[in-house]
Amino acid sequence: MASQTIESYRQGAEIHCGDDLCKKKSIQLLEELGLPKGLLPLENVEEFGYNRAAGFMWLIQKKKKEHTFKKIKQTVSYATEVTAFVEQRKLKKITGVKTKELLLWLSVVEVYIDDPSPEKVTFKTGTGLSDSFPVSAFELE
Repeated sequence: MASQTIESYRQGAEIHCGDDLCKKKSIQLLEELGLPKGLLPLENVEEFGYNRAAGFMWLIQKKKKEHTFKKIKQTVSYATEVTAFVEQRKLKKITGVKTKELLLWLSVVEVYIDDPSPEKVTFKTGTGLSDSFPVSAFELE
């Protein structure tokens, strides 16, 4: 069941269903935005939507997924519904993504690549903390 936020962006959106197609389309979007293609390693994706005019994207998967990015030993949790506003080299106002710091799960609210250091991707949490990692850590596995 899609949230109220997704419902409000459905009109005029490009919507795809089915795991293979959704993964392909989400990877294409990340590539188009200049972000690493392995940033959203989701499974059993039921729906991918992108409202280009509003710059809003969403992914709905069957069940939440935890993924560890091996190169940086960082565990990230993806809820059944992941949404974000997108712009070139940036995902912002992200919902449904959390990262594990020590023993706490913190919501990731923004992911971006800065112009001065295009080889680093920065993750910002709801608490204001941010951390940068090599872009290579988020390539497709």
